[in-house]
Amino acid sequence: MAELDVGQQCGAEHCGQLDFLPFVCDSCSKVFCIQHRSRDSHGCPEVAAVTERVKSEGSTLYPCSYKGCSGKELVEVLCPHCESHFCLKHRHQADHECDKLEIQKPRMAATQQLVKEIVDSKKSVPATKSRRGAKSGETAAKVALMKLKLHAVGDKSLPQIERIYFQVFLPRGGKEKIKPMFFCKKWSIGKIVDYAASLASLKNENNKAAAKKLRVCHTETGQILPLDNPLETWLSDSENPLFNGGNIILEYMDNGISVLDDANTYLT
Repeated sequence: MAELDVGQQCGAEHCGQLDFLPFVCDSCSKVFCIQHRSRDSHGCPEVAAVTERVKSEGSTLYPCSYKGCSGKELVEVLCPHCESHFCLKHRHQADHECDKLEIQKPRMAATQQLVKEIVDSKKSVPATKSRRGAKSGETAAKVALMKLKLHAVGDKSLPQIERIYFQVFLPRGGKEKIKPMFFCKKWSIGKIVDYAASLASLKNENNKAAAKKLRVCHTETGQILPLDNPLETWLSDSENPLFNGGNIILEYMDNGISVLDDANTYLT
């Protein structure tokens, strides 16, 4: 009977195993068994040649063009704007103070314009108890809202669409002066007082007749907000609205008082 010529012997040194499904190395084109199919396992000469070539060429280093930096790279890292070479640490325009770096991005310009409007609106008001206009207050609240959302505490189960954020100025004499919080726009002012007192660990004796009462005060007018009013009614108030991202004052008040006289001093 004629012998069947099936399979090939492994080309790895000291192996020679007959494999019916041999593997061909795509680098050296030799045939290997499954055990020696990887380049490392059969000591592929092509890989060794590439490694040696990299070592011999490794003496070519590209120094960083940034002033005072001694960093070097094996390959060129060119800035596509000024076309100078930099190390990985200084490869970005801002990191190497690129001559062709745009001074101002459109979004940055828009933000600076908002800040300028706020500063200008403050300059136009005398340093007395004069109140800022509703428009400037709304602009300031929009700028502050993004930062408030990062740090404010509140009921995390509330849907985002129902959350109203405030910078809450706490009663004088306490350890904390300000605490960012968020509440549900459907809550009454009374519920907001109770919830804010809990978040800030404040003594709340609103149920005691003779004790000072914890109240929410309007930062612009000093008015004490009625406990039974829903928050959303003040958000839509035509004369002195509260703004999402704005300020409110939480303070202990004597019975019968309806206005916090020095409300403007809390913000300074």
